[in-house]
Amino acid sequence: MNNFEFKNPTKIVFGKGQIENIKSEIPKDAKVLMLYGGGSIKKNGIYKQVITALIDHEVVEFGGIPANPEYAVLMKALNVIKAENITYLLAVGGGSVIDGTKFLSAAALYEGDEPWDILTNNIPTLKGMPFGTVLTLPATGSEMNSGAVITRKDTKEKLAMGGAGLFPEFSVLDPQVIHSIPHRQLVNGITDAFTHVLEQYLTYPAGANLQDRFSESILQTLIEVAPKVLEDPTDYTAASNFMWSCTMALNGLIQKGVPTDWAVHAMGHELTALYGIDHARTLAVIAPSHYEYNFESKKDKLAQYGERVWNIAEGSTEDKARAAIKRTEIFFNELGIDTKLSQYTENYEGTAEEISKRFKARGWEGLGEHQNLTPEDAGKIVKMAY
Repeated sequence: MNNFEFKNPTKIVFGKGQIENIKSEIPKDAKVLMLYGGGSIKKNGIYKQVITALIDHEVVEFGGIPANPEYAVLMKALNVIKAENITYLLAVGGGSVIDGTKFLSAAALYEGDEPWDILTNNIPTLKGMPFGTVLTLPATGSEMNSGAVITRKDTKEKLAMGGAGLFPEFSVLDPQVIHSIPHRQLVNGITDAFTHVLEQYLTYPAGANLQDRFSESILQTLIEVAPKVLEDPTDYTAASNFMWSCTMALNGLIQKGVPTDWAVHAMGHELTALYGIDHARTLAVIAPSHYEYNFESKKDKLAQYGERVWNIAEGSTEDKARAAIKRTEIFFNELGIDTKLSQYTENYEGTAEEISKRFKARGWEGLGEHQNLTPEDAGKIVKMAY
């Protein structure tokens, strides 16, 4: 097991009826900017719960943060923060709203001229404006980590940011919110969380037995509850296990002491930036090809994954590893997710070359757990996914 440090300061408030408790988590004298997405929270009752809980707080609202939080929209919110002298941020939404709020937390205290530089120059945020979250869509784990991904339409970019100052102070997780989530978004959430675990698990053996078991248990839980959640989102037991699995998939715990990959996400982000494909679906497109391309370096963990998660018992290490890749793709298909780029766009030709060119321009010369995947390798993987 590799050396590591682990600190996660986010307080989790989990369970039925917990939204009302945000009133005791936000300072009484705070001027709060409540951020949300397209307005679904006003239809499903969550908005009313939040406003009722904050009746004694001064609250300003900013809605309209889109899926794949858009820089231009967030800059409008930043203007509100400065004009209204906001002191606290509250994200009410899924990963996109929470990621956008993290950007605003950083940008509100950023002393440079152009906040986009935080992303392009990989500037870590050590201190941001304090914020909390009310999670309405389990998927990204953003409610309990310090990372964010922001999209910029005018440049067709999707870049990551982070830093110790971007952990939420608290996050409320009420599994009952799953009742009103559209089927497509539930599928995306399952796929996103599943792939988050794969990125931290399907590398090479590092003697981290407990970490492997953590990862395998999250994967097994997602496989078990996926059909139940999709068939009946009001099933509280299934919903609660789904929600907590999504959080645990990316709160930093399972990546400690082990090598991690994240090349699938790097390539997937480009597909979203270029074609607007749902983030989770880009991961399902790239992952099978990525594991095939890097088969030799990953086959030991792939075989272990096949044995422990998919109960593949027959054959050699290579046989089990290949069967595990195939079973993963079948799982995505069973959820209703297409796993080839050509199933999302007719204009896929040239995508591999464009992504390779972008990676080269950014100096991304060593992706993956071995930091040996070149932009040319990335292009080949993307082409395999056509």
